[in-house]
Amino acid sequence: MRKLLLLAMLFASATIFAQGTVTGTVMDSEMDGPLPGANVMVVGTQQGAMTDFDGNFSLNVEDATGKIRISFVGYEPKTVQFNVSGGQTVDLGQITLSPDANALSEVVITGVVDLAKDRQTPVAVSTIRSSEIQEKLGNQEFPEILNTTPSIYATKQGGGFGDSRITIRGFDTQNSAVMINGIPVNDMENGAVYWSNWAGLSDVASAVQVQRGLGSSKLAVSSVGGTINVVTRSAQMSEGGFVKASVGNDSYLKTVASYNTGLNDNGWSGSFLLSRTSGDGYVNGTEFEGYNYFIGVGYQANEDHEFNFMLTGAPQQHNQRGAFTPLSNYLKYGDNGEPNEKFNQDFGYRNGEEFTFAGNFYHKPVASLSWEWDITSLSKLSTSAYASFGRGGSIGSIGRINGNQSFALPLTDDGLIPIDDIFAWNSGQSVPSFATREGQPTQREPYSGDGAFQGQFVNTGNGDRSAENGMSQRSSVNSHNWFGVISNFETELTDKITLDVGADLRSYRGFHYRRLVNLMGADTYRSTADSNNPSRFLNETYDPTISNTLNVFKSIDDEEKIDYNNDGLVRWAGAFGQLEYAGDQISAFIQGSISNQGFKRVEYFNEAPGNQETDWENIIGGNIKGGMNFNIDEKHNVFGNVGYYSKQPLFDAVYINFGNNLNPNLTNEQVFGLELGYGFRSQYFNANVNIYRTSWADRFESDAATFVFNEDQADEFEIRGTANLLGITQVHKGIEFDFYGRVGNKLRWNGMLSIGDWEYKDDVKASYFDENQDPVPGVDDAVLSLDGVKVGNAAQFTASLGADYQIIDNLSVDATYRYADNLYADFDATDALNETDFEVFELPSFGLLDLGASYGLDLGENRLSFRVNVNNVTDNIYISESNTNILEGARPDDVSYDGVNTRNNVFFGWGRTWNASVSFNF
Repeated sequence: MRKLLLLAMLFASATIFAQGTVTGTVMDSEMDGPLPGANVMVVGTQQGAMTDFDGNFSLNVEDATGKIRISFVGYEPKTVQFNVSGGQTVDLGQITLSPDANALSEVVITGVVDLAKDRQTPVAVSTIRSSEIQEKLGNQEFPEILNTTPSIYATKQGGGFGDSRITIRGFDTQNSAVMINGIPVNDMENGAVYWSNWAGLSDVASAVQVQRGLGSSKLAVSSVGGTINVVTRSAQMSEGGFVKASVGNDSYLKTVASYNTGLNDNGWSGSFLLSRTSGDGYVNGTEFEGYNYFIGVGYQANEDHEFNFMLTGAPQQHNQRGAFTPLSNYLKYGDNGEPNEKFNQDFGYRNGEEFTFAGNFYHKPVASLSWEWDITSLSKLSTSAYASFGRGGSIGSIGRINGNQSFALPLTDDGLIPIDDIFAWNSGQSVPSFATREGQPTQREPYSGDGAFQGQFVNTGNGDRSAENGMSQRSSVNSHNWFGVISNFETELTDKITLDVGADLRSYRGFHYRRLVNLMGADTYRSTADSNNPSRFLNETYDPTISNTLNVFKSIDDEEKIDYNNDGLVRWAGAFGQLEYAGDQISAFIQGSISNQGFKRVEYFNEAPGNQETDWENIIGGNIKGGMNFNIDEKHNVFGNVGYYSKQPLFDAVYINFGNNLNPNLTNEQVFGLELGYGFRSQYFNANVNIYRTSWADRFESDAATFVFNEDQADEFEIRGTANLLGITQVHKGIEFDFYGRVGNKLRWNGMLSIGDWEYKDDVKASYFDENQDPVPGVDDAVLSLDGVKVGNAAQFTASLGADYQIIDNLSVDATYRYADNLYADFDATDALNETDFEVFELPSFGLLDLGASYGLDLGENRLSFRVNVNNVTDNIYISESNTNILEGARPDDVSYDGVNTRNNVFFGWGRTWNASVSFNF
């Protein structure tokens, strides 16, 4: 018995002797940073672990020798040998994974891209990789993939293809920077980002990083709310490619094909992608068609010089629900007291095809050439030169029928625009329904003026209220030419201190005018808007199609222009510098930038030749910001940052009232931001907590305004014009919490919670101007009572919870629930005129559940993958935004729906949608 016991003890001690611990850090070769969430498995066993947010892992092994396999979706797996004995701990050091050429995870990183690193860069950050984008985006809009990150609110707005919008901490893209490979893409006149121009980003993005707050970008960009960095795929991909097909609700169809040449012996490489997307649109009357192309060419001249060329574009055309719709109309054309969230009153039918007064067509190719020069082992120069040519615009109506514009015409029984009746009216036929008031004619009068078109049917603009007028379909062109170069010199002063200095140069010219699309049965169009040529009869029409946007170099000088015609010119010259310290425990940075932004306006219609161009108005701006991160230990870190921006105003705040009128109260906007954060990292759970405060002062805004007067106690009359608001201040503060965890190797879960308190501060001064840009008679400057009023148009409370579970090898399911609350109506600040206790109403909260499933099948070196997504599984009907602020019970006879006055103009979010895809990687 003693011998048996002794043998057992010897066997146990031998087993213990063979056990040990293997540690290491898994790194992303392209991002040059840790790779969290990677799987680490002992080959031939069920022993495994997962890397934490720093890429670290620790794994107990039962055998003295063996192999571990490290894998991550979208990366090439790697197998590493280990050898431990006697309970030792062996550190395998850094293990680098490279992106898989078949997974669209390749990343272009140059010195002009400022990506934050976990536990080093002291900013609040969330990163979404291509694997998640490719799986979970489906047929949603590109910004919607960010809805599960803190303080993000993205909606589809009207519901047309690419018409989505996004806010960060309550600030829209006019005041949040969007960058692609370090190149700014916000419109240089109005700061906006039109996502329909970037619909192809989901195909070519390898990572999207959102830096909330002032961020770490060295450029003087408009990061009041935050910065969205989109990093695209690279030309330096190994040989291979993929094809993918997706289908979904409402005839959604998308096909993608891509091929990569790999790097040849001469240092050349190439990557190419082409896709097409089409569908009927979830919202009625929103047909769309779009394409996306990507060309990447790389050349490694030698060890010191590398060049990358990129060309990408997404030509598209889509019909829209362009205007907010009264809630009463959603209900009127719904069923059983429930709204028809698909209702669209901006279109009708002509010969069985959609005919819209709300649409968009655009093509905005962007080309860039980057050069990486490793000057020495300690210094390098990174330069990117780029050019963008935008061509296209929007579709709408122009003209009146019996004094009514298109939105005021009686709708058909189905709630649509009476397109056939408009054609009939324009051609002189009788249309009794258009006599909406007593005494109005039922058919138009022929043109009574002089000239060849006397006695014919002549359409004019919105200013003509006579019975002679008709209605045309027009397009508002908003094209541009944009050139820029960004250069950054980086040198290591010591092994821990790095200095960056650089320059940012941009030149932009925007072309703004209207042109005819369809005369809709009339004989001609008489343009009276050009004071230099006040009576022109025009018949040239221009189809708003993709084919008419492809050639971005086609001259626009000879196009016949109506209604308005002006150019906006912006020049930008900036310099920046950054000093960064990166130690084992402490990392810090301080950076500053200065820029001169020049503005010029050219007015072709309302100014005489020789007096059409303004002088350049040059405005200096800049920023200074800094931050520090302290890694308390392997699990805990804290950080803080602070910054100040003197931000140049947008173009319309420089030249006001739609003319060459320089704003006499021109001043820079003042932005001050402060943020503190805490991070926790462990093998099974990771979390972040951030608190922030952003003050945004000295804003200028111009809003439409209507003034109603009673003349001599007789009939009322109205004056339409604008209200210029001076000195607007907003303060946005809040707390954010996000987390990520796992249970075993099959279940992963994540979530976030953000609570914002976004309000206007202080009252605002307003000045009023009529349609001729003259001060409104009898209306003095006023003070608008906005102090303490909630900022609208974005949910101030958001939360989400998600989980991914691997059922068996290659088969996984996932679910995400998100919730939005404290969503206030957007409003016109002039609503506060003469209000001593101005209020803004709150929209109903809503929650949405999304489900998905993925399956992969390995076919030798190839892979066949399937994916299914169902969004808003419960088909929840919800209002995503309102652009009016009519309180419940504002009038005695008002009707409400779910606590919202039905006179409000709103957009509904989408109900249940689905999509399915199959892809083949080779």
